[in-house]
Amino acid sequence: MLNLEEQMRIIKKGVSEIIPEDELREKIERSIKEDRPLKLKLGMDPTAPDIHLGHTVVLRKLRQFQDLGHEVTLVIGDFTAMIGDPTGRSDTRNSMTRDQIMANAKTYKEQAFRVLDPAKTTIRYNSEWLSKLNFKQVLNLASKYTVARMLERDDFEKRYKSNTPIYIHEFLYPFMQGYDSIALGCDIEFGGTDQKFNLLMGRMLQREFGMEHPQIAIMMPLLEGLDGVKKMSKSLGNYIGVDEDPNDIYGKVMSLPDGLIIRYFELVTDVHPDKIDEMKSQMEEGTLNPRDAKMSLARELVSLYYGKEKAEEAEEHFKTVFQKNDIPDEIKEVSPDAEVLTDGKAWPPKLLTSVGLASTNSEARRMIEQGAFKINGNKMMETTKEIKFTNGDVLQLGKRRFVKLIIK
Repeated sequence: MLNLEEQMRIIKKGVSEIIPEDELREKIERSIKEDRPLKLKLGMDPTAPDIHLGHTVVLRKLRQFQDLGHEVTLVIGDFTAMIGDPTGRSDTRNSMTRDQIMANAKTYKEQAFRVLDPAKTTIRYNSEWLSKLNFKQVLNLASKYTVARMLERDDFEKRYKSNTPIYIHEFLYPFMQGYDSIALGCDIEFGGTDQKFNLLMGRMLQREFGMEHPQIAIMMPLLEGLDGVKKMSKSLGNYIGVDEDPNDIYGKVMSLPDGLIIRYFELVTDVHPDKIDEMKSQMEEGTLNPRDAKMSLARELVSLYYGKEKAEEAEEHFKTVFQKNDIPDEIKEVSPDAEVLTDGKAWPPKLLTSVGLASTNSEARRMIEQGAFKINGNKMMETTKEIKFTNGDVLQLGKRRFVKLIIK
């Protein structure tokens, strides 16, 4: 293991808050002295089928801990997902079926291991212990906190003041997540800054249940999406998915606002803090062009998920398509769903979604209206009616997404 100060240097890179930092230092010091890895915990409710770079901010920090010799327990919230985390919600979440939860959980595990080291990761499902609690034990948990304190949460406070219903089972969610920490006895729990209440609940409950050295809460910032303003989200279309094509990942990174380059280096790469500080200084001094720093970031991210060879190919593809404004020589051929294209005519947003250039009709419509859609290199902005397409048309959405239309 590295010494205490070097570990802390790496651990604090990009972190928003550590509660409390002095106790974290003590835990690491004991870990080094006893040659015992710390037990780390991250809970993930599988409420959606895929993860994007925003999710990897915490996963990347966990991987850094693993590289320092520590061990991770990834808690799949198959039980907590049946309630759904009320954090940041202006209303009650819709309940999910067990089949939906488990299908999403499978994807989460597969994609999380694109960041985490499987040899140092344990997967647990919180139904293992939460489903076995009896009503007396639930009442005991609920007696540890007051309604007044619960209503101090920003999301609950807003809903209470606006007379938006808050259901009793939503109050139980923080206790359930906190009980995960009791069941696992972990040293550190991780989450985004929006998870502060839930993470501190786990620390408080561990203390209430007699744990001498309760967990440290480490909070990571929420990653801004490609627009540079709002939190990365699939529903907003401002995301980079970890399973996306290498060319798309590279191209999307190149569309980032310059002000986010260093932030992305800090939060979603393993580049050493000293190297990041050096790049930051060079950009401030004007000796490093932001475009070159962005290309370095794009290579780094594609390499992390696909390897250096694919990163080099993606860079060449980007130079060909974007810098030279060419249509690439090799374009994926796609046939739309039969019901989308009738007699060669289709509604453009639906066609773009069908061939995989957009994730939703609304995203496609928005991009068309912004002038991002081209047919054979010619801009097309029609969103209200069907238009005629022909076999072999090259469809382009944005600067990086191309398909060749094959009409059967």
